[in-house]
Amino acid sequence: MQELLTGLWQESGFMYVTWQMLVMWVVVGVLFYLAVKKEFEPLLLVPIAFGALLANLPSRGLVNRPAAEVISPATGTVLYSFYTAGDDVALEGGVRMHRPEFVSDGISPEALDKVLSMKGLLYIVRPAALAEGTVVQGYEANFGEEKLQLQTRDYFVWADAKGLVCDQNVSAPGSPVYKGEELLRMHSDTEGGLFDFFYKGISHEIFPPLIFLGVGALTDFGPLIANPITLLLGGAAQFGVFFTFFGALFLGFNSHQAASIGIIGGADGPTSIFLSNKLAPELLAPIAVAAYSYMALVPVIQPPIMRALTTLNERKIRMKKLRDVSKLEKLVFAVVVCILCILVVPDASALIAMLMLGNFLRECGVTERLVKAAQNEIINIVTIFLGASVGITMTADRFLKAETLGILLMGVIAFSFSTAAGILMAKFFNLFLKNKINPLIGSAGVSAVPMAARVSQVEGQKADPRNFLLMHAMGPNVAGVIGTAVAAGFFIATLGH
Repeated sequence: MQELLTGLWQESGFMYVTWQMLVMWVVVGVLFYLAVKKEFEPLLLVPIAFGALLANLPSRGLVNRPAAEVISPATGTVLYSFYTAGDDVALEGGVRMHRPEFVSDGISPEALDKVLSMKGLLYIVRPAALAEGTVVQGYEANFGEEKLQLQTRDYFVWADAKGLVCDQNVSAPGSPVYKGEELLRMHSDTEGGLFDFFYKGISHEIFPPLIFLGVGALTDFGPLIANPITLLLGGAAQFGVFFTFFGALFLGFNSHQAASIGIIGGADGPTSIFLSNKLAPELLAPIAVAAYSYMALVPVIQPPIMRALTTLNERKIRMKKLRDVSKLEKLVFAVVVCILCILVVPDASALIAMLMLGNFLRECGVTERLVKAAQNEIINIVTIFLGASVGITMTADRFLKAETLGILLMGVIAFSFSTAAGILMAKFFNLFLKNKINPLIGSAGVSAVPMAARVSQVEGQKADPRNFLLMHAMGPNVAGVIGTAVAAGFFIATLGH
């Protein structure tokens, strides 16, 4: 009997519960409270919180590591490869790319030790040749008895899923490779797991663009078209993104992580997830939680900033009624913005294209069934899977770190500066405009549609109960969606290649 009970205990999950898991249960409880009791962005916080709960339970069949492929991060040449077919791999995570952090006198020992400890799994890829005369820092590293001659631009690539190396596509150093090409394949004896497959919607960049499809189908760009100057207010709100980017660099985050943290200032959850997955997947969970939390806290964070930066008379400014925008104007706007944004920042194509597709479906008037699907079934289903997939990454070892608190703090700083920049830009315009802009609508330049516009309306009516700012605020609000997607594309274009 004792043996039976012992066996049952060992087969259960109780003995695998850690104090870190218990702490995360408390975090999950806070998220549930904010979502259910306070109704802060419940459509996303509930799935995220439930996914986080599952991530911190000793489950089976939910997050088994799948087979993995090592993908070349750049077009260039395989400089070194260290692996043997049949090697057993038992590391944590997914497929990763790593370019070590450097100090003034070369590579940091910690970063190099971390990478070179993965003998049998490691590829080093050097990007294609630079223009003649370009100076690149070089250094020497020891790998066992072999001395490696490396450059600071080299990529370190490895597989980190449980299983066996069973195939190779690049046979030897010196082989030319192209970005996205498979370098090595692994087989896993625990392939699959429910959330491994759900998470592909994030890792393969499917969920965020589908959310943008629904946002486009729900959004009326008429106020922006009727008052084009509000596009600049949406652009001004991106100041918080770039301010926080440089702030994160100053605090020691690398450029990829800093960009992913900075984009929180746009108050756009799908874009934050899209960018983080590309540049800093290790920070995806805290960045996603911060982005959606601050979207939910718009009515709490923005009003004090709005009142501090405006006078009572400014808050009472009444704006002229917007002109009616024709169906043709809206259709042309969707097509033209799609073309221009993709030409300027091709890396934002997936987000911009789906946003404008959804909007074109809405405005053309002949695809009612598709519009309803995008506005309801598609966006609702994707929201469930997106939230749960983000939550499942919130394991205790990833989330209970000092840098997580730093990200949450920098997120609110980014959001606050974005709010302030939009207001100050509107005040600047009023120095030259005959028809004044109510500065309160500048705060709606963040991407939290339509919540930020509603906050502008509420604050305006506190100053003047007969002042109606909602439609005026929708202009910078939808401009902020476009602006944040463009900012993300800029970061990917400059940092991600």
